[in-house]
Amino acid sequence: MNPGILYAALAYAAWGLFPLYFRQVSAVEPLEIVLHRTVWSLVFVLLLLAALRRFAWLAQTLRQPRVMAVFALSALLLSGNWLVYVWAVNNGHVIDASLGYFITPLVNVLLGYVVLHERPRRMQWLAVAIATLGVLWLTARAGQMPWIALVLAGSFGVYGLLRKTAPLGSIEGLALETLLLAPIAVPLLVIWTLQGRAALAGGDAAIVGWLLLAGPLTAVPLLLFAAGARRITLATLGLLQYIGPTLQFGLGVWLFREPFEASRLIGFVLIWMALAIYSAESLLVAGAWPRRPNRSEHAEGQ
Repeated sequence: MNPGILYAALAYAAWGLFPLYFRQVSAVEPLEIVLHRTVWSLVFVLLLLAALRRFAWLAQTLRQPRVMAVFALSALLLSGNWLVYVWAVNNGHVIDASLGYFITPLVNVLLGYVVLHERPRRMQWLAVAIATLGVLWLTARAGQMPWIALVLAGSFGVYGLLRKTAPLGSIEGLALETLLLAPIAVPLLVIWTLQGRAALAGGDAAIVGWLLLAGPLTAVPLLLFAAGARRITLATLGLLQYIGPTLQFGLGVWLFREPFEASRLIGFVLIWMALAIYSAESLLVAGAWPRRPNRSEHAEGQ
């Protein structure tokens, strides 16, 4: 088996199992969890970059205001995405969070059309239309927009767009993003700790240990993803990305026992149909599935 498939699958599986981690620190406020995730991710990636001796990019990047502005925006989007996701998981909305990552690929199609002036193919438009029907159905049944899913999909979609056009790799990019967030995260954690409000001041060793793990738990899947993405096709990578939200959905329904009415299933089925169309069309275009030759092609082959 291509090792890239294993690397990417492990990355998406880790992201899919993140609700299990956040439930371990559910006693901590979501904002504080995000602050810890920022600080310890920065510590972890700086140690990693030091071990790899890969700091040459930093001085050059700091002298490029446009690149710094792009990464400042991506850092805000990433932290906002983290905050909404942690809040959703710890407030019984894992299923809604999984929906956000199910529709992210289709949000990417729309962003490519609007921002990059890409031309989606007909089947991609069909997938977007069916997914839109699914969102509208969920909105009608709930009486409100599925804002958790839309915020997660929108923030991560725009974040991915910014990182797609940015000049830094995954580890360097995460290092710069967390470095830009550190002037906010570090003082807040220090102040809250001195005030006795933070988990670090509570003396619960288990909680502190889980929070310190936020660094490697954030960076390692990114490393696996980067290693996998270099070794497999985008079509294969696109199929593997559904591992994450599928695991999240399963955890929400079967482990956390979140309410899931039968009427909501219709909306999810529409979105899953859209993803099936999108994935099948992507595989056909990429040549991952053999196409049956038509009669003229068969005659030419003879």
